[in-house]
Amino acid sequence: MSNHVQSFSFRVDRIQNGIRLDTLVASEVDACSRSFAAVLIRQGHITVDGSRKKPGYPVKAGERVCGELITAETPPFSPEDIPLTILYEDAELIAVNKPAGLVVHPAPGHAGGTLVNALMHHCPNLPGISGQLRPGIVHRLDMDTSGVMVVAKTDRAMQRLAEQFKARRVRKHYLALVYGVPDKASGSVDLPIGRHPVDRKKMSTITRSARTALTYWTVVNVFAGAALLKLDIRTGRTHQIRVHCLSMGHPVIGDPVYRNRGNDRQLRDAEPKMFPVVRSCKRQMLHAWKLRFNHPVSGKRMAITASIAEDMADVIDHFESIQLSHAEDRDERIDGRD
Repeated sequence: MSNHVQSFSFRVDRIQNGIRLDTLVASEVDACSRSFAAVLIRQGHITVDGSRKKPGYPVKAGERVCGELITAETPPFSPEDIPLTILYEDAELIAVNKPAGLVVHPAPGHAGGTLVNALMHHCPNLPGISGQLRPGIVHRLDMDTSGVMVVAKTDRAMQRLAEQFKARRVRKHYLALVYGVPDKASGSVDLPIGRHPVDRKKMSTITRSARTALTYWTVVNVFAGAALLKLDIRTGRTHQIRVHCLSMGHPVIGDPVYRNRGNDRQLRDAEPKMFPVVRSCKRQMLHAWKLRFNHPVSGKRMAITASIAEDMADVIDHFESIQLSHAEDRDERIDGRD
């Protein structure tokens, strides 16, 4: 099996001054942990202004960090006949409604049964990044987030879609069920996101190695102790919506990582009938609802919408029925007094 080499270079920002080199690399380079960055630094694959440093070297603002991320090449992907919900398709691209629980591409622990395996069966000649790495994939969704994803079918579509995502010309709209009800009808969260200072598997707004992240939100519906939000993210940081909702004090319902028991207690106190419904959620109630971008060849502005996943729709229906039953009880009490 051959190795895959990903080159990178970035300049240290003023706010990153004093951060450990290995920690900074882990926050700036995708798919690179701090321990792996430390190994590459010791081996001389990562330098600062052309000089070798130790993993714990405190970087200085203005210095340039350059290096190569060397990983084992992903084995060739195998096509698998996995059902796809296709929202749009032409010669250049395909858009699908990814179900919750489906991993986007093969990785350790998920060698098969992924979206990529399904796409390879449906579109045998998908282009890749660095050969066979991530065929056609230009953006991702978490495994337990459902919704619309666009995939390139040609090299030119791959390049032009990737450029749009990088330039933030793609508009990404999500729907999320959250704990509690915001005080305002709409707002925004403009908090940088980086690796959690203690738990490296989590992201946080409290970190020394953060990157800008901006989320706009609007309340779509209000329930007792919960709300349905529409979110428009202008950046694409890992776990951005989940982290920003947590920072608002309204974490996503069902999220196993970015919430706490206090959220469940508050909801149970606000509406006891809703609590069993929330406890039944097997994943975060987050759905990539709409994606807007320019067609990579025609340039036409496109809007691809994915219907809400069945499990999330069921939770919303339960919330609405509980709310309706309370309204009917209230009306009966009023009629009884009359």
